[in-house]
Amino acid sequence: MSIKRETIADTFALISFGLVVGMSVELFVAGLSIEQSLHSRLLSIPVNLLVARAYGIYRDWVMAQGRKMTRNSLMDSVMDIVAFLTFQMPVYAVLVGTSGASLDQVITACMGQLGALILMARPYGIYMQMCRNWFAERATVQTA
Repeated sequence: MSIKRETIADTFALISFGLVVGMSVELFVAGLSIEQSLHSRLLSIPVNLLVARAYGIYRDWVMAQGRKMTRNSLMDSVMDIVAFLTFQMPVYAVLVGTSGASLDQVITACMGQLGALILMARPYGIYMQMCRNWFAERATVQTA
């Protein structure tokens, strides 16, 4: 797949996944109003635009490291969790920190996100790969 297509696929995956999952959590768990959640999701788009491809590259590297040890679905799940936590947690911490939170608040917020990131890691990894497959170049059949 070309770099351009992978960038589009990774960006589409992160924005669409973040929209659906983030809005669901905000509405049904955190109790935000629809307006608050839409505002939050709109604010997340620029960040997702900046980090989507970088995360895709990083995840590919982490997955490759795991596959050097063994290639099975359990290892893929573990490596998706490792990639998601080690990449997304620092991004989340920076976002919370730049909102004016104290260091203690940033740490508390990150600890609160830990379980959610673990639960979302593998579904997101599978979804991102599906998006890459959707955006992949298809071989064209030439007719005589």
